[in-house]
Amino acid sequence: MGSETQSRLANAELIRLRRWSTPAVYNGWEQITAHDVRRVGSNREETRDFQPEMGPMVGYAVTVAIRSSDRNAAEESPDAWREYRQYLASRNWPKIVVVQDLDKPHTFGSFWGEVNISVHLALGCIGTITDGAVRSLDTLRKLGFKSLARRACVGRGHVWPVKWGCDVNVFGTTVSPDQLIHADEHGFLAIPPEDEHAILEATKFMDALESRTVIAEANNVPTTNMQEISERLEDSFDLFGKAVARKFGKPH
Repeated sequence: MGSETQSRLANAELIRLRRWSTPAVYNGWEQITAHDVRRVGSNREETRDFQPEMGPMVGYAVTVAIRSSDRNAAEESPDAWREYRQYLASRNWPKIVVVQDLDKPHTFGSFWGEVNISVHLALGCIGTITDGAVRSLDTLRKLGFKSLARRACVGRGHVWPVKWGCDVNVFGTTVSPDQLIHADEHGFLAIPPEDEHAILEATKFMDALESRTVIAEANNVPTTNMQEISERLEDSFDLFGKAVARKFGKPH
């Protein structure tokens, strides 16, 4: 679980991270992390972005696991909603609500409707990633609450928060409270805390390096000779790899 007191990126840095797509941020992250990028960080299952026109969202995870199938939940834990909202209010940074639907693969209802969207916006939440469903799509778009979800649905069922402020597993990936999240139409990246403060510089470096080496060469071909084009591209890949090795101390 993340720490409430760990230092955060400044809001200006979060805004700068939004300039890049999630794959571009991943390209920077894979250079600086000690984690196995095949197993942690990004979603393993397909997500659906219901507001791709909004571009990326960047914020810190608040987590909740829910059920919509238990009609007795309200009687068994009557204070759950109030306590969950108090948890949200205890976090002051831009928040992305990461929701694990414990009924998956079934869909009995959605955590998100016009009331809950409005309440979460009031508490500083900017969007959601849920392996369950969303509804009230017009409200999501009108209010600018970005959502990555498995599907849309009509009703809310008996939706109830079961636990919050805990690790959740969504789309095959574990997300911890307070992790930095970058998400867009491609999926999401949950950045481990130890990688957080190097992510902006690494992303900027990798994006600029690609643009001035391989991409520049591929977009400016001065000949129609395929062998010469191939050789020039190989030279640009060599320059790219050497620059990555010098910067991060590991081969690319």
